[in-house]
Amino acid sequence: MSRSLSRRDFLRASGGMVVGAYALGLVGCGGQTGGGGGGGAGWEPTQDVVMIVPFEAGGGSDILGRAMASGMEQVREINITVENRPSTTGAVGYSYLLEQQGDPHYLLASETTAVALPITTETPWTWEDFTPIGQIAEDATLMIAPQDSEFGSLQDVVDAAKQRRLTAGVVSTTGLDTIVFGLLEERAGIEFEYVVFESGGELVTALLGGDILTASLNPSEVIGQLEAGDLKALVAFAEKPYESGELADVPIAKDEGYDVAFTQYRGLFGPGGIPPEARQYWTDALVAWTETDNYDKYIRDNYLISLIRMGQEFESYLQDYEKTTRKVLGETGG
Repeated sequence: MSRSLSRRDFLRASGGMVVGAYALGLVGCGGQTGGGGGGGAGWEPTQDVVMIVPFEAGGGSDILGRAMASGMEQVREINITVENRPSTTGAVGYSYLLEQQGDPHYLLASETTAVALPITTETPWTWEDFTPIGQIAEDATLMIAPQDSEFGSLQDVVDAAKQRRLTAGVVSTTGLDTIVFGLLEERAGIEFEYVVFESGGELVTALLGGDILTASLNPSEVIGQLEAGDLKALVAFAEKPYESGELADVPIAKDEGYDVAFTQYRGLFGPGGIPPEARQYWTDALVAWTETDNYDKYIRDNYLISLIRMGQEFESYLQDYEKTTRKVLGETGG
């Protein structure tokens, strides 16, 4: 399911979002920290655990949720069921987590939406209503086009957009892809006709079918089609170029004359109000997974940046992330 929005309607749908001309490389407290030892003594699951994914199957959040679930199952010998509760903004999944107040048998695969959505829309929650467990990676996004597209570079897209309205596919009205396209609009003096989808998988299908001209996608959502030669990456909205693999030849936007970069976190949330022992259990489980070959493979296969922040360090990072995101989205509060 998708919907096409004009510039005015798109901004209205995203709560009046006005994307400023900022190029971001969000830096938190840095470094890798563990969550303490002992396996979270004092609490452990007494039933199957639910990993909520607030978007459709096939996208970066879905891949994250399934990777964390299977990884923690291996290091803790527990059962974690992945449950997709999708919507175009991710709000449905977070609202469902809100309903699980105090129950540590529920988790959620979290990213930029948790911070950005309450800034631009009215939600019954902010990220502070949940329990941040930890961050396990950072992720950038790519501008993608069909292999037979008329566009061979970012500049080709900019030039065409100055002559006519181009359709650009995004997932959610407040996600990473929307933010980087908004930054590009401000930098280049162009406007896209946004088409909003519920998942990266739907976006890929629309590109392959010729329904949209370009899209912003995480590498994990599209690497298979890039390797097969069905789609191509025009540019990466990252601080530095990829050093190896399929994306090694993809330029970054800055080197193409448009200083646009925004990195999102990927991590784990629990419901608000869970016991400290339960938070420690999940922190320890997450850290244990990051020390395995399975985690290394997840990072490598999905072209992520390995960056681990746990507990209070993750909360401090989110506080800084919120301040910067408010500036990007044209807000001044909080």
